[in-house]
Amino acid sequence: MLLEHSVNPENDGRGQIGCENEANNNRFDEESRIAKGTPIQEFYAGQSIFITGGTGFLGKVLLEKLLRSCKDLQVIYLLIRAKKGVSSAGRLDELFQNHLFDRLKKEVPDYRSKVVAINGDCSLEGLGLSESDKETIINNVSIVFHVAATIRFDEKLKLATATNIRSSAIILEMCKRMPKLKSFIHVSTAYANCHLKRIEEKFYEHPFKYEEISTLVNTLPESIMNEITPKVIGDWPNTYTFTKAITESYMRDKSKGVPMGIFRPAIVSSTAEEPVPAWVDNFYGPVGIVAGTSSGMIRVTNCGSDNIANLIPVDLTVNALIASAWDVYEQTNRRDEDMLIYNYVSSVDAPCKWGEFRKINLFYGLQYPLTHCVWYLSLSLIKNRVSYMIAMTFLHLLPALLVDTVTVCVGQKPKMWKMYEKIHKMMNLVSHFCVNDWEFTNDNVNDLWRRLNTKDQQIFKFSMQNFSWNEYFKSYMQGMRSHLFKQTPDSLEESRKRLQKLYWMHQALKTTIFLVGGWFIWNILNKFLR
Repeated sequence: MLLEHSVNPENDGRGQIGCENEANNNRFDEESRIAKGTPIQEFYAGQSIFITGGTGFLGKVLLEKLLRSCKDLQVIYLLIRAKKGVSSAGRLDELFQNHLFDRLKKEVPDYRSKVVAINGDCSLEGLGLSESDKETIINNVSIVFHVAATIRFDEKLKLATATNIRSSAIILEMCKRMPKLKSFIHVSTAYANCHLKRIEEKFYEHPFKYEEISTLVNTLPESIMNEITPKVIGDWPNTYTFTKAITESYMRDKSKGVPMGIFRPAIVSSTAEEPVPAWVDNFYGPVGIVAGTSSGMIRVTNCGSDNIANLIPVDLTVNALIASAWDVYEQTNRRDEDMLIYNYVSSVDAPCKWGEFRKINLFYGLQYPLTHCVWYLSLSLIKNRVSYMIAMTFLHLLPALLVDTVTVCVGQKPKMWKMYEKIHKMMNLVSHFCVNDWEFTNDNVNDLWRRLNTKDQQIFKFSMQNFSWNEYFKSYMQGMRSHLFKQTPDSLEESRKRLQKLYWMHQALKTTIFLVGGWFIWNILNKFLR
């Protein structure tokens, strides 16, 4: 039968031509699809996007990536508040002067025509939007990223409620009126439910509703509100995580019929690869501790060596965020209680302990030292609070007191003690996340990664599997040196020579302390032994 079929000229000829035509058509379709773009790029093609928090650390990278990788998008409306006499449009122009956007300017010369500054402020009623701007957004926008938030852990509850909860409620109501809405992503935090030890990609019950918190902060005098804030937030370590939790509850209760998802990033850190390796523009969280250690100021911190440093590079975070909006649209049948929630963390697929974080950063900190470091690099991680306070007194406060005393004696203004007050305040605010561990699940994030085609996985890379922390922290130290401290590579040799001198001073001081301490103990023992 096989032979008969193969020698039949009629069947054979038509079948072969048909197969060739089908193959050619398939190749044409594939080439056409690639020419148009990947599934994610096609999703963003022709779309109008509204972004809040676009001038923040995460927001800047999101803006850059969308403009560079989704060239066919229609327009991005960026909510920006006027500041210090500079209009929102003026601040947008200043924003694009950042080194972060250099690659974008080369690859997408007409990028500026696709961004419109919208004057507004998330801490104000109605976001401070004019009626015309509000209607423009509602009538044109199809994709929303609500990134804006006050990330100050010690923010007063009234302002944190207005900025983090009320603004989200306003944006949700706007989304309900958007006839073209395809996807709305609310950016929360992986630690919104940090009062629990296991955090899955689902909603949790909370003791308060937004309406109750709103009534509380708008009724009570500020002095009383500040006094009772610790009791109100309860098991949450700060007003930031507490208000993020309440916002999630609000979104669950009020988002019926809205195509939305909640994106929960862990501790966002400098870029891993793009558009600029190791780019960072702030001293928040771990970056501040590394910067303080590199400058010789921080020598001890309240942190557990075996606890997980749940860091995530900002460029990978943004890629996952962009992909999540596509995913929400693709899975339009999942709403309300089944709303898609994405825990974007490193602790599941690429866990890194704080002890490893310390070891690698010290290693590369010695290779890429700062020109102005005041002492040799060293850092002790102490989990026990009492032991930490004792060490901090001897390694931070007493040296600061000694330096300030000498400074006053030579007629200059003391500043070390005040600097350490700021440093210790910052470290106290983040210590909760350095001495505790949480068990996260990230099934939705991994499922999303597997659904991307090969090209999208290349363009919007966000999987943390097989991530190299050693390479990341090597780049991290160099980036901090150049982007935060504005130090050029040609100053590196001078910095290393200075560090070598500080090393011998450090060893001499340790030897002196050891000898003096030994002498002191010997004299005490002699008195008792006589």
